[in-house]
Amino acid sequence: MPVDTGYAGREYAPNAPYEVGRERLREFAAAVGATHPAHTDPEAARALGHPDVLAPPTFAVVVAQRAEAQLFEDPAAGIDFSRVVHADERFTHHRPIHAGDRLVTVLHVDSIVERAGLAMITTRAEIATEDGEAVTTVVSTLAVRGEDA
Repeated sequence: MPVDTGYAGREYAPNAPYEVGRERLREFAAAVGATHPAHTDPEAARALGHPDVLAPPTFAVVVAQRAEAQLFEDPAAGIDFSRVVHADERFTHHRPIHAGDRLVTVLHVDSIVERAGLAMITTRAEIATEDGEAVTTVVSTLAVRGEDA
């Protein structure tokens, strides 16, 4: 089944809040080699003016992927995740993510373009606090190989 290009322009409802936990941030920091103490120690983060442990910049992908699942898990979209290759990802941070944040994400399918046996899907995840404060915009481009590619 090919990717349904009619999904371009779709906007999903905000997903359930994701509560950012200290331990999750510590684990992520260790996994990506972010060694600054502000990623693991609340006092170090507070000394820099943050309310709690600070997320490494790429942690926003964890939150964005929860929203992207709405698209990828929809059988009608025609996306075979075993044929997906990550092509690009960009972050625009409006403010840092901290432990204790409760974040909601609205997923936008900005474009789906088919070329040479590939469907290039660009999504935009707008991450905000529950009260609407913009936190991060994550733009991802994925290539989905067709059955003949």
